[in-house]
Amino acid sequence: MTDEEIIGELRGCDALLEGHFLLSSGRHSAHYLQCARVLMDPERASRLAFALCQKIPRDIRSQIDVVVSPAMGGLIIGHEMGRALGKNAMFLERPEGTFELRRGFALEKGARVLMVEDVVTTGKSSVEAIEAVGREGGEVIAEAALVDRSSGEADMGVPFFPLIQLSFPTYPDGEVPESLADWWTQIQEHSVPQQQEMIKALNPGSARKKRRRPRNQANDKSKQAT
Repeated sequence: MTDEEIIGELRGCDALLEGHFLLSSGRHSAHYLQCARVLMDPERASRLAFALCQKIPRDIRSQIDVVVSPAMGGLIIGHEMGRALGKNAMFLERPEGTFELRRGFALEKGARVLMVEDVVTTGKSSVEAIEAVGREGGEVIAEAALVDRSSGEADMGVPFFPLIQLSFPTYPDGEVPESLADWWTQIQEHSVPQQQEMIKALNPGSARKKRRRPRNQANDKSKQAT
């Protein structure tokens, strides 16, 4: 699968949007990526997982015993990678702030693990997940992700195989390009809060006002009526 085909998959389901977005960091961007949308179609998720498997060298694929992914973002693609590789897939959670296996999941001592995520931005959470696998008795021999947003700078201490690298510039207030600044001003001047919905991403986090009816508008009206 070529980069153009992958981007086409992302755009085709509105996982990759273009416009003016305000990130949770307060910076502005012309692009917004929500990988969860590209995975909501099982057939598309399967295609992308198969393509991601092909990025991993055969000698590494042959060593994998089990696939592990961090919830929530890595859960679906981790399951699809397990299917593509013919291996069991399990996921890590951090109910108390530290990744751990729960729900009866357990690794055999020395199990060789492929860590799978949807998006890698800094690699920090990846390192935490890899360390958790070590505490559970396994050994991560490689990591794979649909998207690398680190500009190739993420270092997890193991071989890393992303399906695609995407790097979008972000801007602080006062340094936003004129084309983006003008568009943002128009949204703020002509927006109607009751007819818009804020898109919020958990990681890295961003918000964009969209011209459509909020999903909970009916609920809000019923609450006001009571």
